[in-house]
Amino acid sequence: MSIILITGASSGIGYDTAEMLARQGHTVYGAARRIEKIEELRDAGVHPLQMDVTDEESMRAGVKSVLDAEGRIDVLINNAGYGYFGAIETTPPEDARRQLEVNVFGLSMLTALVLPGMRERHSGRIINIASVAGRVCMYFGGWYHVSKYAVEAFSDSLRIEMKPFGVDVVLIEPGGIHTNWGIIAADHLKKSSEGSAYEKEAANEAEIMHYAYSSDYLTDPSRVAKAICKAVNSKRPRVRYILGAGARTLLFLHAVLPSRWWDAMMRLGGRIKIRK
Repeated sequence: MSIILITGASSGIGYDTAEMLARQGHTVYGAARRIEKIEELRDAGVHPLQMDVTDEESMRAGVKSVLDAEGRIDVLINNAGYGYFGAIETTPPEDARRQLEVNVFGLSMLTALVLPGMRERHSGRIINIASVAGRVCMYFGGWYHVSKYAVEAFSDSLRIEMKPFGVDVVLIEPGGIHTNWGIIAADHLKKSSEGSAYEKEAANEAEIMHYAYSSDYLTDPSRVAKAICKAVNSKRPRVRYILGAGARTLLFLHAVLPSRWWDAMMRLGGRIKIRK
């Protein structure tokens, strides 16, 4: 069984994954900014760990506490992240920076902290929770897409670098997953666009996101958790695990449609009104 550190364990995919891996017999450290949100995971055998992926000292202290207790980290699951939706023109620089700090730089720093031990043992696995949003762009998702495209490039580059050291690098690329992520992103999109040139279409897009993430059409986060468990337990994991509502369809359409057709299809959301 493996010693596993997973970030963003307080809800959704991270919570389900931490619980599932612990019940399989792995030693799991579930990290989150608000440790009280993961106290219930103790019942499944998860060790709660306070960690803020925008704070280097917090990450260093978290990794050290796991190494002091277990002597090694076999698997790092970089799951912490959030989605900032809003027009690129109206996005404040500090919000754009925070999107990258959480989704990219926090991930890269934590990875760098666990790699020395993995290289020395010639064994280890980095699993990065990316997204289909790291391969296609949708309306008003600009800075979120920037961050997820960066995770794709980071992971592909790291995989090449780590091959001689026996360290696997895996990407999990979910499509539409039934969590509060989309609701939060939609609310922010609507609020951040008020009074701007994008207000009307952003409000329509936010309404569609609300509808989608409140429906039963999207994939349950437990399915993503199962894919992550496969990536942990497999002797030779895939490079990419693509799953979730619309994931493969979006990737296929993005590959075959002319760019202008894709752009027009994405903009439809800003023109459609949901009938209540």
